[in-house]
Amino acid sequence: MKNVLVIHGPNLNLLGEREPGIYGNDDFDSINNEINCQAIKKGFIKCEIFQSNHEGAIIDKLHEARKSFDGIVLNAGAYTHYSYAIRDAIAAIKIPVVEVHLSDIHAREDFRAVSVIKDVCIAQISGYGKESYFMGLDALIEYEERKN
Repeated sequence: MKNVLVIHGPNLNLLGEREPGIYGNDDFDSINNEINCQAIKKGFIKCEIFQSNHEGAIIDKLHEARKSFDGIVLNAGAYTHYSYAIRDAIAAIKIPVVEVHLSDIHAREDFRAVSVIKDVCIAQISGYGKESYFMGLDALIEYEERKN
């Protein structure tokens, strides 16, 4: 596994400001810096980070990723719960995607417990704060090791 793409969905650009009791106090840039550092430590050659509040932009990025990335860590935010378009994009690209969430989606509102993307991802990790992203990187590495 050489190249990884991390995608943050809607409202994640407001981390550190947005409901810190749920999402933590770390801001978006510091989390991204830590993700990059962890990716390097874990042996990834390239780690690109992308954030969008727009469903179509996330779908476009997933489509583009099939040509230059070996795996994706995706926090689709609220799109997790209803975007069949993102689900279909993940299924279409045929590279491993790990679904991650900062908060425990199963311990929150009922609608958040439903993930329409879960079945097309290789793993779902939620409830570990920023560590969820690091665990997502590990899941991609473990998937690659099992595959070989």
